[in-house]
Amino acid sequence: MTKITFYKKNNLFIGFEVKGHTGKDEYGKDLLCAQLSTVAQLAIVGIEDVLKVKAFHEISDGYLKISINEKDSNNNDTQVIFKTCQESFKSIIIGEEKFANLEVKNV
Repeated sequence: MTKITFYKKNNLFIGFEVKGHTGKDEYGKDLLCAQLSTVAQLAIVGIEDVLKVKAFHEISDGYLKISINEKDSNNNDTQVIFKTCQESFKSIIIGEEKFANLEVKNV
């Protein structure tokens, strides 16, 4: 099961975390897991490389986390990237609730 958690502060996205493998197929052949991983990594590229916003990120097997500081959360472009990732995750996991879920937490 993959758990996707978005974090918001003052109604603005400040990051998200993706934990676990979906388990829908064997390791290395799991297309659902690959799709989720691609969207998650897009956030890092978009925020750090395209927008040049300093972000904290951590990646390991079955785990990705990205977060930005509160000041940078006021940047409309970072919000667009986070919202795009959230909507992409939602569309990917429709009908796949056995393998992945998404939640939003206010911190």
